[in-house]
Amino acid sequence: MALVNIPRLDLLQYTQGRAEERKQFVQDIGKAFNETGFVTISNHGLSQGLIDELYAVVKAFFDLPEAVKRKYEFPELAGQRGYTAKGKERAKDAHTPDLKEFWQRGQTIVGEDYSKTDFPDNIIVEELPRFNEVTGEVYKKLEDAGRELLKAIASYLDLEEDYFEKFVINGNSILRAIHYFPIENPDAIPADAVRAGAHEDINLITLLIGASADGLEVWTKDGEWFPIKAKGEDIVVNVGDMLQRLTNNKLKSTTHRVVNPPRELMKTSRYSVPFFLHPKASMSLACLDSCISEDYPKTYKDYTAGQYLDERLREIGLKM
Repeated sequence: MALVNIPRLDLLQYTQGRAEERKQFVQDIGKAFNETGFVTISNHGLSQGLIDELYAVVKAFFDLPEAVKRKYEFPELAGQRGYTAKGKERAKDAHTPDLKEFWQRGQTIVGEDYSKTDFPDNIIVEELPRFNEVTGEVYKKLEDAGRELLKAIASYLDLEEDYFEKFVINGNSILRAIHYFPIENPDAIPADAVRAGAHEDINLITLLIGASADGLEVWTKDGEWFPIKAKGEDIVVNVGDMLQRLTNNKLKSTTHRVVNPPRELMKTSRYSVPFFLHPKASMSLACLDSCISEDYPKTYKDYTAGQYLDERLREIGLKM
């Protein structure tokens, strides 16, 4: 198996460190995102107690009766708010849906006028008040951590440190709670059915709170799958396609997947809570001039974040 360097970085080194520590953090995250597209981050602002309660309320939601969960499913929102049932989402170019169900919470706009078409209200789960409170708190803390990471990325790209701020404050970010449900009869599912098919994330960066079980793997430059195992209190952060487009492939959006467990564990659940940090729909994803050269000609057509998100939601089956 290929050795993959996925460094463990301390966010406090950037947010509270001396100048040389901040500079080192910038270089370390830039190098990792240039090579593998993944890092793990400690001291990200979420306490272990909050993480534990998050997983408790997420499990409580998915344990609700099917009819109750279906009350919170709104297909017209393309999965961007509320519940999405089993059998709906698939990886791009895949024919078989992923073996999962999920819940999504979006932005609460503060201090700006906005359209509810672009930012629908978050769905409130009447049966579980703490679910609403805890997911709201986690959303805000991961958004704050993500904004700091984008400042470091901007510095690595020789942009103003606050380059991304105007795009991500009140941006279109999503917190997703995923339940990879038990498979009672493994022989009854399609041969190509997996918990999450090989894919790249759509957004700028993804912040993933350590999942409740193993299974996350990344595709290496050597053409092999490599398992990601973060310390329980850390978050895993990876580059999404929007950031890869913006940087003309300088920063890598790495293909990853969630594999099925060994047959003897197929009857167990796996829970995962990623935060997809999206900009406002109006942000241009046109390749940065500084990332284009004779050696690295422009690779992508000019898109806005909104255009790109719409295209990808159709490709993965969430939008018709």
